[in-house]
Amino acid sequence: MEELIGQDAGAPAAVVESSTETFVADVVEGSMERPVIVDFWAPWCEPCKTLGPLLEKVVNAAQGRVKLVKVDIDQNQGIAVQMRIQSIPAVFAFKNGQPVDGFVGAQSESQIKSFVERLTGPIGPTPVEQAMEQAQQALEAEDFNSAANMYSQVLKHAPEEAAAVAGMVRSLLGLGDAAGAREILDAVDEKLATHADIEGARAALELSERSEESGDEGELRSRLAADENDHQARYDLAMVHYAEARNEQAIDELLEIVRRQRDWNEEAAREMLLQIFDALGPTHELTTGGRRKLSSILFS
Repeated sequence: MEELIGQDAGAPAAVVESSTETFVADVVEGSMERPVIVDFWAPWCEPCKTLGPLLEKVVNAAQGRVKLVKVDIDQNQGIAVQMRIQSIPAVFAFKNGQPVDGFVGAQSESQIKSFVERLTGPIGPTPVEQAMEQAQQALEAEDFNSAANMYSQVLKHAPEEAAAVAGMVRSLLGLGDAAGAREILDAVDEKLATHADIEGARAALELSERSEESGDEGELRSRLAADENDHQARYDLAMVHYAEARNEQAIDELLEIVRRQRDWNEEAAREMLLQIFDALGPTHELTTGGRRKLSSILFS
C-alpha cells in the first residue's frame, strides 16, 4: 500500500519553488526537457490558496511528465514585471523555452486537468484515487479490515480527503468499533464537518449507536401481532432491521408508521428515515426509492 501511494524516490521533482536567480534554469531551460507550468502567486491572494493545491494535485498525477514551478511575486517582483503579471493567480505553460498557454484567476479541477493534459496527454487516476477506489470496493464487499487499512494509508497522504475520513468511519463501524468511529468524527476539521460524505458517516454512526438499544426482535413482533398500531414496537423493530443490515425492511417499517400516523412522536419515523437515507447516501437505490415512497405518502 505504501508503494501504491508513495512517491518514486528516483523521479524528478514535480513541484519546485523558483526565484529571480533560478527562473531561467527552472523554467526556460527546464522546459526544453519537459513542459513547465509556472504558478505566479502571493501569500495574501485567497484564490491562490485554492488554485495552488489543485495544480499540485493534477501535476503530481501526471507522474513526472510536467513540472510545476511556483513563483511568489512579492519576493520576485522583477519576474512579475517581465512577465507582465497584472492579476493573480496567473498560470503560464512553457514548452521548448517559450510560453504556449496560460490562464488568469481561479479554475475548477476539471479545467486544470484539461489545461495540463494539453501539455502531457491524458492523465490517469492518481495513486490516492486508485487506493480510494480499492478501499471503496473492499468496503462494499464488507471486507472491513482491508478497507480500514487502505483508508488509513490514504489519510496519511491526504488527511483532508473527506471521502476517506467517511470511509474509515464506516469501516470501523463494520468492525464493531463505534468508539473509534466517534473519535475520528469528533476530530474532524470544521471545514470538513458539513461535507456530504462526513454527514452520511455521522448519520451511520448515530444510527448504529441507537440501534444497539433496539430490543428483542421476537418480542417486538409479538407486540405488533397484538396491535398493528403499536408504533413504538414498529419503530424499534426498524432499528433491529437496521442493526442487522436489513436496510430495506427498516425503511419499510418506518414508512408504514408514517402512513399510519405521520405525526407520531413528533414525526420520529420520518426523521429516522431521513437519517437512514443520509447514512446510505443520496444515490443508493434504497434512498432514491425510499424518498419516492415517502413523498407519495406525505403528499397523497
